[in-house]
Formats: sequence, structure tokens, C-alpha cells
Amino acid sequence: MIHTFTKENIENIGKVLGTKPKPLGNDVFRFELKNEEEGRRLALEIHLGLEVEGEKMNMVSVYASNTFLQLHNCTAFIASDMLKQVTFFRKARGMTSGLIVEQGAGCSLYANVSDEVLKGDFTELPEDLMMCGVALSLTETAGLDDFSFD
Repeated sequence: MIHTFTKENIENIGKVLGTKPKPLGNDVFRFELKNEEEGRRLALEIHLGLEVEGEKMNMVSVYASNTFLQLHNCTAFIASDMLKQVTFFRKARGMTSGLIVEQGAGCSLYANVSDEVLKGDFTELPEDLMMCGVALSLTETAGLDDFSFD
């Protein structure tokens, strides 16, 4: 199910990722993920209602070994128990950007993917492009109130 950001549904993100959110002030939540088997660790931070030049936005940050990623103006997320991952995304001007965080401390970023890629036939795309189309295809359910991936 596609969610908007609220303090109440932050708990759902923690359940899917297998960790509890740690509040850092009023509107910032941190999740720490470890995958000892594969030697991976990452921290996910969600900033709710971050004010920039009088406008409020949500920002998602990932800190990992030798990696730092941010998704600004994040509008929604899909938390999937089945996939054990959370897809954070932003749709604007015919493009989708998404940051996917996995329970096993994995992370993927896809930026400025054309809606045509997400709505088209994945089997007709080059292999590398197909991966992002499949990964972000869940975001095409935005607006379907009865959609549930779980």
C-alpha cells in the first residue's frame, strides 16, 4: 500500500526493515540495519516536514560504507513485507526517482526514470534499463486506493 509520511506510519517502515525507529528530535527518525552474514550495515534517516525556503518537504538519507544517498522531496513510500524492502519515491514532471532500502542492509537508487519506461513493456527494454523499470513499477500504483502489494 502506498503511504504518505506521518509519524504514525514510521513504525510500519521499521517492521518491514526488521528494526525500530529511533527518534532524533521531533521529525527525524533513524533506522539502523545490519547484515552480519554479508558484512553490510546502513543507516536510514527520514526527515518529515523539513522546511526549505518556507516550503516543507520530506527527505530520506542513507548512510553506508563509502556511500551517502539522499532523496529530496520524497512524496510517498511503499513498505512491502513480502519483498522485505521499502521503496521511497518522488514523482514530478513525468519522472520518478526512487530509493529502495532492503531489510538485509541493501540499497538501490534510481533517479529521473521516465514514466514511459515504467508504463512500457519491460521485455522490450535493454537489460540495465529493465531493472529500474521493474524496481520502480510499484510506484505506478499511486492513486489506487485499494492497491496492496503485501
